[in-house]
Amino acid sequence: MTTRYSEIAGSAVTATARAGRGNDLLRSAADLVVSWIMPLIVVVMMVYFSLTTETFLTADNLSALLTQNAATFVVAAVAGMLLMAGYVDLSLGSTLALSGVAAGLAFNAYGPTAGVLVGLAVGLFVGVVNGGLIGVLGLSPIVVTLGGLAAGRAMALYMSPDQIYGFPRAVGAFAAGDLFGISYIGWIAIVVSAVAIFVMTMLPIGRKIQGIGDNSRAAFLVGIRVKPTIFGLYAVLGIVVGLAALLQIARLDSAPSGTLGVGFEVTILTAVLLGGVPFTGGRGSLWRVLLGVWLLAVLRNGLTLLNYGPEIAGMVTGGVLVFAAGLQAITVAARRRG
Repeated sequence: MTTRYSEIAGSAVTATARAGRGNDLLRSAADLVVSWIMPLIVVVMMVYFSLTTETFLTADNLSALLTQNAATFVVAAVAGMLLMAGYVDLSLGSTLALSGVAAGLAFNAYGPTAGVLVGLAVGLFVGVVNGGLIGVLGLSPIVVTLGGLAAGRAMALYMSPDQIYGFPRAVGAFAAGDLFGISYIGWIAIVVSAVAIFVMTMLPIGRKIQGIGDNSRAAFLVGIRVKPTIFGLYAVLGIVVGLAALLQIARLDSAPSGTLGVGFEVTILTAVLLGGVPFTGGRGSLWRVLLGVWLLAVLRNGLTLLNYGPEIAGMVTGGVLVFAAGLQAITVAARRRG
């Protein structure tokens, strides 16, 4: 009888080991999909658009791509950090509109310096409010930021129902300036993205952010200050959205309150999900988040060069969001089974 029990126990251990190896393979396959599928898609798209258009793979077009999407790069870098912590901001587009309109009014009334300060201050104010309500008081990030989505747009329209234009000459000169063939706006996007990557990969706060997203209770028990960290992330995100608003209105040389930032939060969320950051947080890579921004930029630019209208680009972006969410669901399920 003892021999029989030993055989059964041995078989169970063997089966468990095999299952463990199988689960390890499943996890590895999931990680491989997240790591390589998006770079492959980006390469394929760039090759396709290069072959089907005459202007896609030119220095001017690629530089314009960076400039046109600078605001998205800037915000996605910090929004990715926030989602890694398990929190989200759905008010990004309205906050961008509110900051941009306030900055535009200040540009025309008091000059460039005042406009920059006002744009950043408005973004910071919204971030502090979100951080206080969500990070400190513990209210739902979805409910709070959905309220901000509606309120921010309404405030922007109230402040200026009409488009603001006629900015000081210095604003246009900055938007038109470049260094080594890359616009000043593009350089700001590069610098902010590089700083965000450095923070997440080289500083202890990066590990703390992912620890909060993985298990906020455990993070608190090991000494991570969860509430101040979340508050700080929302505050920094607010400042960055204010910066993005300044980049947008400088590039457009106007601040249209009705259209500025419309759909911006969808673009950011799509890029972050494409970057492998699950909606529940805890893992992800800012490199892949920024690659997600580039993927969306290439897709829209290529469709425009092929003479497809903006409505087609909008539908494709929605489809990519669904694809990103589905990919996340598959990879998360695979990891859980592991």
